Amino acid sequence: MADPAPTPQELDRPGRPRFFWPGGLSARLLTLTILFAVLAGVCAVPPALASFEAKWLLDRTRAGELASMAPDVAPNKKVSQRVAAQLLDGAGVVRVAIQTDGARIPILPGPVLKRTPYVVDLRAQDPLSWLAAPFQTLFGGDGGFVRVIAKPGIYRTAEFVEIVAPDAELKRELMSYLWKLLLVAAVLTSGVGAVVYLSLNLFLVRPMQRITNAMERFRADPEDAAARVPLSGRRDEIGRAEAELDRMQADLRAALNSRARLAALGEAVAKINHDLKNMLTSAQIASERLAALKDPKVSQALPRLERALDRAVKLASGVLAYGKTQEAAPEPRPVPLAAAAAAAAEEARLAERGVTLTCRIAAAERVNADPDQLHRILANLLRNAREAIEHQEGRTTPGRISVSLTRNGETSLVRLTDNGPGVPERLRERLFQPFAGSGRPDSTGLGLAIARELAQGHGGDLTLAQSGPAGSTFELRLPGAPPPAPARKRTTKNGAD
Repeated sequence: MADPAPTPQELDRPGRPRFFWPGGLSARLLTLTILFAVLAGVCAVPPALASFEAKWLLDRTRAGELASMAPDVAPNKKVSQRVAAQLLDGAGVVRVAIQTDGARIPILPGPVLKRTPYVVDLRAQDPLSWLAAPFQTLFGGDGGFVRVIAKPGIYRTAEFVEIVAPDAELKRELMSYLWKLLLVAAVLTSGVGAVVYLSLNLFLVRPMQRITNAMERFRADPEDAAARVPLSGRRDEIGRAEAELDRMQADLRAALNSRARLAALGEAVAKINHDLKNMLTSAQIASERLAALKDPKVSQALPRLERALDRAVKLASGVLAYGKTQEAAPEPRPVPLAAAAAAAAEEARLAERGVTLTCRIAAAERVNADPDQLHRILANLLRNAREAIEHQEGRTTPGRISVSLTRNGETSLVRLTDNGPGVPERLRERLFQPFAGSGRPDSTGLGLAIARELAQGHGGDLTLAQSGPAGSTFELRLPGAPPPAPARKRTTKNGAD
């Protein structure tokens, strides 16, 4: 049995990570807080150990330096081996020496060592050797010795004082200090980490959780009143996010309500259109019967009846045509523009109404467009121009509309210019908006909206280039600039060119 197809919600879910990582923001914040706290504690341990060891070694150096003063006050400037051993043992060192005038002088020489001691120079330590010295002591093995070189204190005047001491006691004290340090670091980092975590969780995570919950509930049910995010009144980014989400939810609710009303209106219009067709059929039959009568009054009123019927059919057809879910995708190909303009002018009834078309396009010129959609665009533009000219009050000159074609690189620019009254300034901003772009009461305002939608479907656009009392110019931009159509060869009766 085949597995069921995944739902859209399952497709939207991110894939499972290869390694475990907590998914919630609060859990991630806790994990990162622990990691950073541990990292801060670990970074604080080496400097503290290095400072402790340097102080311990300096204390041993001062004790050895003080013990080295005994021979200076002894008879003959010498002490016995037993006294020297006691002095060294009391100072915790096994050897003391000084350097004066470039000569190294052993004051308390001590016994011969089996292992060469490692050197710690306290006079000028670089940071790396200073940090590495405690770990060298801790992991250098048992039974080792450390040779310490330091500047003399208040007891002697020399270039430096040198002692050699066993590192066993230093190692024990370092280890004890390390455990204390880790304990203190754990307590401090835990406390500081807890404060940081709780503060960030209170000021950042909780507000983000409220915003996320509101978004999820709104997506599940936009009509749910509880889906609104509570506003905290903050002035930072969180407060701005809450305010913007609240505005977005209000706008979306209004858009959804408007869409529902439009859907209901569309359904009602479809039903009305069905009934309207029957009414118009009856009215047309009655109109034909009235036309057969020879009554002058009937003949005078009949054109107004026909115009009213035409407007009713046009209104219902335009609304239903715009109410379609989506225009079909265009299938562009080279189309002779002059022939397309002539066919559109015939449908727009230019010659019948006294408005003429001037085509300034060679018969071979072509544009790259879908033939049917190009016809609809040109017919809408020519019809709008004709109706604007016909409804102009006080007009004495005949109406004219001209069509021309120019090339701009790989773009075809079709210009339609009329000598009508122009587009009023108050209508220009919403000229291409459906149901709002016309200033005539008998127009639906859908022609230009449909024409621009078709042009943009081709990857081009339809714009109002200029308008004024002398007329208006619309520009139709279409991608592509196909070459002119090849000329047809003429043949004679004998078949020769």
